[in-house]
Amino acid sequence: MKITPVKGANDYLPSQVRVRDSVQNKILEVYRAAGFERITTPIMEDMENLDKSDGGENLNLIFKILKRGEKLDKALAEGGELCDLGLRYDLTLPLTRYYANNRAKLMNPFKVIQTDRVYRAERPQKGRLREFVQCDIDIIGTDSRTAELELILTTVKALRAVGIGNFTVKINDRRLLRSVLLSLGFAEGELDGVCVIFDKLDKIGVQGVAAEMLEKGLPASAVEGLAAMLEEGADFETLRAKSLRGELTSDAVEDLAFIMDSVRETGGAEISFDVSLVRGQGYYTSTVFEVVSPDFRGAIAGGGRYDSLIGKFIGEEVPAVGFSIGFERICAILEERGACVSGLRPRLAVVYDKARFAEAQSYAEEKRAAYDVSLFERPKKLSKLLSRLEEQGYNAFYTVGWEETEPRELGGRE
Repeated sequence: MKITPVKGANDYLPSQVRVRDSVQNKILEVYRAAGFERITTPIMEDMENLDKSDGGENLNLIFKILKRGEKLDKALAEGGELCDLGLRYDLTLPLTRYYANNRAKLMNPFKVIQTDRVYRAERPQKGRLREFVQCDIDIIGTDSRTAELELILTTVKALRAVGIGNFTVKINDRRLLRSVLLSLGFAEGELDGVCVIFDKLDKIGVQGVAAEMLEKGLPASAVEGLAAMLEEGADFETLRAKSLRGELTSDAVEDLAFIMDSVRETGGAEISFDVSLVRGQGYYTSTVFEVVSPDFRGAIAGGGRYDSLIGKFIGEEVPAVGFSIGFERICAILEERGACVSGLRPRLAVVYDKARFAEAQSYAEEKRAAYDVSLFERPKKLSKLLSRLEEQGYNAFYTVGWEETEPRELGGRE
């Protein structure tokens, strides 16, 4: 039998779990202080829900679950669908189903936290796991762009709380992007395919995007216009001027101006417009945003507005917007930095002779007001135990029966 975890999933040592717990707790503390409430949902969803979720390329990465028993036998015999369930690939689709099922019991607007595991059938590589944790906050039930403001400012505060200090929030609006693409000569029916390719810009560059669009048979004049615009840089004020002249969608431009101006007024974060920002999921309908840092490659948080997804369940549109922190990315960054996790209680080892367990337990209970305390029966070689305790991050030890009444620091022992 294999002792290693399956590819794309990790075992975590106690020291790593302490870091992960600390990061998650700091994020949760910020989220809760901002008025968001935590929910949980099952890791399994109905395959029909997953297939119709407009999840972009993630739909090709779903772990599917075979039908069982007689249902599987029947599907095999009749050539029907073999799978009826799948593992969630993100937390947004489960949230929309949850809201559709429970909305009569929820606040409006509903401000919600989800921190949980998701699954994608990725090709395992650095930064690409098959099982990983997402930390999401969403606001459901309001189309006011103040919802975007709350999410951006709360996420920024959470990133700073965990020690990520040098970053910028990038923002765009899919309505504006679609309007720009139409003005360049792309047809309405081509826009979704264009956006899928456009989303690869940071990976394959302008020329790579143009080449792939031409391979897909998209109009050469429109592709050339898009490449030229990207090479020159489409700044926000230029697009705003075009909007005022009626050449582009005006609502999207004014929404973006409101969000960016408001974030700057609060002094909450550095924010900038990026016409190339798409986000891969097909369910985003307008505003999209990401957090990037010059210190790290790729986004460390991202999200957007998905006003049509809940309507797939209930037949009426419900506005919704969410922001997700890349939890695994943050933990990897902190580990690479060798960052010291703050806010953890000191750890104390109480070492005892077998006959004095009751005394050791009493002492441990007394010290648990100030320490996380573990009991260890005294081995033949105490020095070996103390060395291992120090390696595992214990701060102090106490041996029942010695004259000392207070714990001794592990690093300073003789």
